[in-house]
Amino acid sequence: MRILGLVAALSLVASAGSAQDADRSVKDGGIKVTGWKGKVDRRPASQGKTIADSNFVEEGGALRLSVGPAASYWNPAHTASGDFSVKATFKEHKMEASHPHSYGIFIGGADLDSDNESLMYCIAYGNGTYSVKTFRGAKVTTLVDRAPSDALHKAGANGESSNEIGWSVKGGKASCVINGTEVKTLDKAEVTGADKLVSTDGVYGIRVSHNLELTVSGLAKSK
Repeated sequence: MRILGLVAALSLVASAGSAQDADRSVKDGGIKVTGWKGKVDRRPASQGKTIADSNFVEEGGALRLSVGPAASYWNPAHTASGDFSVKATFKEHKMEASHPHSYGIFIGGADLDSDNESLMYCIAYGNGTYSVKTFRGAKVTTLVDRAPSDALHKAGANGESSNEIGWSVKGGKASCVINGTEVKTLDKAEVTGADKLVSTDGVYGIRVSHNLELTVSGLAKSK
């Protein structure tokens, strides 16, 4: 009986934790920066939320994101091809949840408004880990799964973290670069093809997990 009682108690705790970290809805949300678009994940985790459940605004020359459901944000005019580098600085204002949420940059964006979108992202977490994944429609391929790196700046005692995240595509390789360090380099052959990227060429933009408070500054491309 004691064992059954303990199992039940643990189940209640787990359920409460999940409920506390459910996708929120941000009041008066929506994309309020000219030219930008967004799309929430269509996986069950999005709980029926839309892009209007988050707030995406310009503030002091930077982008201010109050995120509800996990999503990708992009401006169709932001494209990169051949050899290029893209990067931005992400400031997480407070790591509220019991587990860290992620933020970063995607490249290779194609058909982003469709159900067969293609993109690859490098994301960081406030606990000092990072991941690299591709989307191809409903297919998610994990290339790096929450690997630790000394290059990342972990959240401090106040829950804030700040990391510069980007991609460098050069000579047939694509490197995830965090705070100036190439944390992972992949051959283009590893990231393109069936169920992965169409190409590393395409739209670049912002990738965020749910329930984040972020400022994104210095989003830029260079050759």
